[in-house]
Amino acid sequence: MKKMVLAAAVLAMAGSAFAADMPLKAVKAPPLAPFDPWDIAFGSAVMSDYIFRGVTQSNHNLSVAAYFEPRYNLTKDLQLYIGTSVESISFANRAAAEVDVYGGIRPTFGAFAFDFGVWGYLYPGGNCADNFLTGGFPGGNVCPVSTSTIFLANGNVMKKDVSFVEVYGKVNYTINDNWQFGVNEYYSPNFLNSGAWGDYASITGKYTAPSTTFGTSGVGMYVSGEVGRQWLGTSDAFYGVVSALGNFARGIPYASYDTWNIGIGFTYKVFTLDLRYSDSDLSKGNCNAFTSAFNASGTTNVTSINPGGAGSNWCGAAGIVKLSADLTAMTNLK
Repeated sequence: MKKMVLAAAVLAMAGSAFAADMPLKAVKAPPLAPFDPWDIAFGSAVMSDYIFRGVTQSNHNLSVAAYFEPRYNLTKDLQLYIGTSVESISFANRAAAEVDVYGGIRPTFGAFAFDFGVWGYLYPGGNCADNFLTGGFPGGNVCPVSTSTIFLANGNVMKKDVSFVEVYGKVNYTINDNWQFGVNEYYSPNFLNSGAWGDYASITGKYTAPSTTFGTSGVGMYVSGEVGRQWLGTSDAFYGVVSALGNFARGIPYASYDTWNIGIGFTYKVFTLDLRYSDSDLSKGNCNAFTSAFNASGTTNVTSINPGGAGSNWCGAAGIVKLSADLTAMTNLK
């Protein structure tokens, strides 16, 4: 009996050793998720002031915005996109809104993310703004005769349609999870439909705090800034002036200027609260000549292109509070 038990144990051990030497049947890996090239980014924002390159577009008042951007990923490193956005504004020609239409391509090479495209700025619903009425007749006699002409008491004028197009190129370099820097370039042959070319170049920087900065709350934080310069050419005759300081009947040689901004932002899920300071070195007089501000006033801000002396604060220091929500369909709507 003992011999039978011993024999059974030996056979069992031998069987276990033999089984260990047998090749295991491979477990089939789950199939990879199919690559979906399509995505849609969209969002909205409310801000205390809509500042564009150091110049307010909303007369330093509240502005709301929304955007919609379909995207198509040719590969994980090459994206095509088109988009549209709408912002509320306050211009001298009383345009209803700013409507942007844009599109381009975003190639990525390692830590470098590029963006090349075309951006159209549309300002529907505007009317021509002329100098103030004098005895029932337009003082400037710049706008065509129309019952919808807007007359400004400060001597400024503005075209009915100031829509224009820019081409742009941008690159961002990501050093690590915390630091990112960028270079931007925009060019328009007819900035704000003024007849003057415009060229804007800037450098940007962003520091993103570690995700654990606020513990497990899910709140993120960043600090970012931009320094840029807006070069401007000479306007057409619509904006021309003639004075003892200079004869610019054929158009105003707009003053180029520097602009900068810096801010801190807090993120939570799809929401971002951005607190920012913006400024430029454009004088009040040259700012008035460039913007045709409807609320410019005074007579002491005299420059060669602003002989009337009215000054505008549309290009000066400003603080902006912006609350936005940004989503992508593939990430947030699954």
